[in-house]
Amino acid sequence: ELARPDAPNYLAAAWRARLYVEAALGMTQPRDVLGLVVNSPEGRSQNQLHIHVDCIRHDVRDALARQLRHISYRWRWLPVGLPPFGHRYMARWVDGAELHINPFADLARALPDGDRMAEHGLAVVGASRGAARPGFILLSDRIGPEDRANIEELQDVDCTLAHRPPPL
Repeated sequence: ELARPDAPNYLAAAWRARLYVEAALGMTQPRDVLGLVVNSPEGRSQNQLHIHVDCIRHDVRDALARQLRHISYRWRWLPVGLPPFGHRYMARWVDGAELHINPFADLARALPDGDRMAEHGLAVVGASRGAARPGFILLSDRIGPEDRANIEELQDVDCTLAHRPPPL
């Protein structure tokens, strides 16, 4: 249902809702501090689809910055795994300050025959390619022998990357 042409773009709405995380932190954050995560059905703690809107781990942000040159407009496996557990991710770049594509539908179209969306988690991470080129890195992890595609592992609920206002 999430990949239908008429499906709502829940992840675009969630990206706009990052302002609630920023309000809790006390100020606007650079786009590469925040990300959205939808765990695979097997990796969920609740028996329903839900979107985590939170900060990205510092080591994940740094790893993505190092691998940015490998991330193209087409889904491709990153050459190395991401922290904290070294899981391998497919990645894709999307231009724009706002998320104009439906990442669920986009990933579903890119999967090879026999692969299913239910086997994947999905993340959307704010990023930039230079000051004038905002965009997003889409990430997908696939369930494997020691990986439930719980992409929430990329996030830092304590928001250690966040720029916070000085105490009064």
